[in-house]
Amino acid sequence: MGLGTAVEGFTGSVGNTPLIYLKTLPKFQNPGGSIKDRAAVGVIRDAEEKGRIRAGGTVVEGTAGNTGIGLAHVCRSRGYRCVIFMPDTQSQEKIDLLRMLGAESPFENPQNYNHQAREYAANLDNAIWTDQFDNTANANAHYVATGPEIWEQVNGKIDAFICSTGTGGTLAGVGKFLKEKSGGKTQVWLADPPGQCVLVERTGSSITEGIGQGRVTNNLATFVNDLDGGLRIPDEKTIVMLYRLLDGEGIYVGASSALNVVAAVELAQKLGKGSTVVTVLCDGAYRYQSRLFSKAWLQSKGLYDVIPQHLKKYAILD
Repeated sequence: MGLGTAVEGFTGSVGNTPLIYLKTLPKFQNPGGSIKDRAAVGVIRDAEEKGRIRAGGTVVEGTAGNTGIGLAHVCRSRGYRCVIFMPDTQSQEKIDLLRMLGAESPFENPQNYNHQAREYAANLDNAIWTDQFDNTANANAHYVATGPEIWEQVNGKIDAFICSTGTGGTLAGVGKFLKEKSGGKTQVWLADPPGQCVLVERTGSSITEGIGQGRVTNNLATFVNDLDGGLRIPDEKTIVMLYRLLDGEGIYVGASSALNVVAAVELAQKLGKGSTVVTVLCDGAYRYQSRLFSKAWLQSKGLYDVIPQHLKKYAILD
């Protein structure tokens, strides 16, 4: 029986996500709910192709959430055991989703969760530590898929790409492809939240989860010298954009996605009227809603009062 354009399982449905033009300002939709699905498929396929994991093996990672969720989805679809070490500072929604997907999520020293993942995998037979920060299969997944998809959807007419970084895989992979394809004409910029110090001095901390690095990872190192610049985006602008996207576009995104949109708008303003700037909306707000839409939590971060009065109606959680 012919299936036409049907795809095979979870891994077959990752990618080919739509580029959305935001009518009031400029997402990616993957089956696991975040752009990290792409990296998860990429690093596991790479391990399989290199013979580093066999049927029934164990996949281990240290992650702040979304990569772990993507890995848990892939492991369920391919029959692997999944063990995710993550700090207990992450949203309860992420923790609950990991467990619902069957992943084991031990909490120990939040400062060393990545090291714990590496050591745990090293002591198991038929197991891999996916090493999302320094395994360049991450960046390659975006070089071979995300970058080409963007280029095709804008018909090659793109002045700049900008996004924040956690592992650096998205920025490096997409950036490398766009630079090569455009002959260097497409600019590639980094969006920094408070607390990140890749391009500028570290200052403060941020409400965003999973982004903001204190070092140049192996993934980012493949491209960092080709960056055209960086923008520092304060949390105040991020939270206002998050609420604006919900109100004006009906798009329900997390803080890192809102930060990326702020950065895209500011970069477009720098480049001038008529410029085409692309970013990524990393995931939805449902993984953070108990915080981002809680009046009490926003007040604790000093952010409730910066939200315009007509948008405060969305902060409905106590």
